[in-house]
Amino acid sequence: MTEMLLRYFRTKQKEAQTEKIYDTQCPFCSMQCKMQLIEQSTVTRKKYVTVGKDNPTSEGRLCVKGLNAHQHAVHTERIKYPMLKVDGEFKRISWEKAIKIIKEKFTTIQDNYGKDALSVYGSATITNEEAYLLGKFARVALGTKYIDYNGRLCMSAAASAAAQTFGMDRGFTNSIQEIPHSRCIILAGTNLAECQPTIIPYFEKAKENGAFIIVIDPRETATTKLADLHLKVKPGMDAALANGLLKVIIEKNLLDEEFITKRVNGFDDVKHYVSTLVLDEIAEISGVPTEQIIKAATVFGKEETGMIFTARGVEQQTDGSIAVRNFLNILLATGKIGKKNSGFGAVTGQGNGQGAREHGQKADQLPGYRSIENDEHRKYIANVWGIDEEELPRKGVSAFEMIQKMDEGEIKGLFLMCSNPVVSNPSAEFVKQAIEKLDFLVAVDMFVSETARLADLILPTTSYLETPGTMTNVEGRVTLREASFSIRGEAKHDWQIICEIAQALGKGQYFSFSSPEEVFNELKEASRGGIADYSGITYDRLREQKGILWPCPDDDHPGTERLFENQFAHADGKAIMVPVPIAPEIPKEKPNQEFPLYLTTGRVMSHYLTGVQTRKSSTLAAREFESYMEIHPSTAEKYQIKDNVLVKIESKRGSIIVRSKWSKAIRKDTVFVPFHWADSQNVNRLVSKKLDPTCRMPGFKVSAVKITPVAN
Repeated sequence: MTEMLLRYFRTKQKEAQTEKIYDTQCPFCSMQCKMQLIEQSTVTRKKYVTVGKDNPTSEGRLCVKGLNAHQHAVHTERIKYPMLKVDGEFKRISWEKAIKIIKEKFTTIQDNYGKDALSVYGSATITNEEAYLLGKFARVALGTKYIDYNGRLCMSAAASAAAQTFGMDRGFTNSIQEIPHSRCIILAGTNLAECQPTIIPYFEKAKENGAFIIVIDPRETATTKLADLHLKVKPGMDAALANGLLKVIIEKNLLDEEFITKRVNGFDDVKHYVSTLVLDEIAEISGVPTEQIIKAATVFGKEETGMIFTARGVEQQTDGSIAVRNFLNILLATGKIGKKNSGFGAVTGQGNGQGAREHGQKADQLPGYRSIENDEHRKYIANVWGIDEEELPRKGVSAFEMIQKMDEGEIKGLFLMCSNPVVSNPSAEFVKQAIEKLDFLVAVDMFVSETARLADLILPTTSYLETPGTMTNVEGRVTLREASFSIRGEAKHDWQIICEIAQALGKGQYFSFSSPEEVFNELKEASRGGIADYSGITYDRLREQKGILWPCPDDDHPGTERLFENQFAHADGKAIMVPVPIAPEIPKEKPNQEFPLYLTTGRVMSHYLTGVQTRKSSTLAAREFESYMEIHPSTAEKYQIKDNVLVKIESKRGSIIVRSKWSKAIRKDTVFVPFHWADSQNVNRLVSKKLDPTCRMPGFKVSAVKITPVAN
C-alpha cells in the first residue's frame, strides 16, 4: 500500500506544472507585435504558448510567425559557444581565446593594409542600442569607413526618396491609427497580408468606412483581394505607371493648387514633363490599361484624403528611389500630406528596419540621421563620443559595394553581425566567392547560416527572448522590448560582444557600458538635435506609454504623431517635386529571345528574410518547406512545364532549381520565386549586380530568365 502511494505521489509530482511568463516582441516584421511567451514546465517536459499583448500598433494581434517564433529560440541547433574553424571544421573555444584571436587578426590586417582593410556588415534585426554601438565600433574602435548593413537591401530606396522629397525619412508620416479614416489608399508593390498580416485590419476598417483601395502588383495576392482596383503592372514599370497617374491628375485639374503654391517646389517642371507623355504609351509600357490608370488617378485625386504606401515591389529596383519619388509627387500634387488621414507610408520589412537606419550603420550616416560628410554633424558626434573630429572616417560604400571591394582585395577582414549576405545579396555566387577571399571573417549569429559556414570564427549571440532593448517599428514608434529568458549556453548579447572586442583593441573607455539602457542614454544624446531625435525618450516613458513616435526632443514632448503639418524638413520648409523619366537611367533587363520571361521575387507568410530563423521552426517550415516558381498555366504549357514539377530557371548570372506552381494570379509574362531559401534554391543567384544610382539598391524585382523542365 505504501509503495502504491509513493508511486502515486511521484506521478503527481511529475505532472505538477509550473508556469513562467516572458514579455517580449516578435522578432520578425516591422509591426513589432508585443507578446508574451508562456512556459509551462513539468519534471519531464516544457511546453510553450505565445499570446498577443495589447499595444498601440498591432492591438494584441499576432500572425503565424509570431505565434511560433520561440521555436527557433529554443532550437537545439542554437550556437552556444564560440567556434573556431580548424581544418575545415568548427571547434568549441573559450570566449577569452576568441577575443584574443580577433584582436590579433584585426591588428595584423590593419597594420599590413590600413584601417579600411576591415569592414563591418550590420543588421536591421538588432536593437537600436546595438545598431548605434556597431556604427560607433566601426568608426571608433576600428577606425574604418567601411560599414553598411542589410537594410540597404530593404529600405534604402524609400528612405532616400523621402529624404530628398520631404527633407527627412520616417517610415510613416502619420500614425497607423489614421489608416481606417483615409478615403483612398494606394498600396504600391506591397503584399501586406503576407508580409505584415497584423496591419491588415486597419485597411479592412478603411474599406468598411468606404475607402477605395488601389493595389499595384504584377500578381494577385492575398492583399489584392482587398482592392477595389488592382493595377497588374509589369515588373519594374512602377515609375512609368506613376507618371500616368500624375498626367491624369494634372490634366483633370485634380490638384491642390494652394498647397502646391505655398508648400512645394518643382511642380511646374513635373507638369511640363508629364505633358509630353502619351497616356496610351504609358499603358503599353506599364501593362496597365488606360482606363484603369484614369480611374485610379481620378478617384485618388477627387477624394479629400488619401494615403500611399510603398514597399519592396517598387523599391527593390535599379530606379527604386526615383520611382518612390514619383509616388510622392502624386501626394504633393494633390495636397495629401501633412494633414489628418493623408500621408505616406514606407512599409519597413525588417523588425528594426527603421531604427537600424537612423543611428549610424549606414555608410554615410551618423546617429540621429546625421550625415558623416557634414562638418557640424561630425563635430557634434565626435564631442558626444569624446574623440577628435579628424579621427572620424568619411563615408564608405553600400553593402554590395563592400562585397565588391572584398572581391578586389581592398577589404581583407569582415565583422558580420546577424546577417546572411551570401543569400540576401544579388549575384549570390559572386558574393560567396568574394567572401571566401577574405583573410579573416568573424560572424555573430544564433545559427550556422550559409554565410557563417564561411567564417573563421563564429560568436554566439542571444535571441529576441533574451536581448532587451529598443526597436523602432513601421510607424517610427520607438518601443521597449523586455527580455528575461535564460541565455543559451555561453551566448552573449550583441552589445556585450562589441564592447569586449573594443576593450581588447584598446578602445574600452569608449565602450564601458553595463546595460542596454546605458547605451540608450548615450544614443539619446547622440541623436539630440538630429532629424531622428530620441532625446526625450526614456525606458520608463516607453514602459508607461507603450511606445513613442519620434521626433521626441525633450522629456515633456509626447512624440510626433503626424509629420509636416506646417512645414517640411528642407531649409525653406517646402517639399521638392522632380520629373521622373519614363525610361530609367540604368536600363532594366527586358525579356528577349534567349531569356523570354520576367522574374520577380518576394515573400511568403510563413518565412522571414533568408529563412535562417523561420526554417528552424517546425511549424513554419511545414507550411512552406521548399521554394517554388509561380507561373501562369498558359505560360507553363507553352514551355512544357507541368504543375508541381522541378524546373530550372536561368538568367545571365546563373541557375536554380525549384518546383513549379501553376497560378492564374500572375501575369503571363512573369514568374515569381520567393527569396527565403538558400543554396540551389537561392533566387538571388539570378539577380544582376546593377545598383540604383541614388541609394545603391540592387534590382531584385526584375530579371530576364528562361525556364526548362528538369528531366525525371
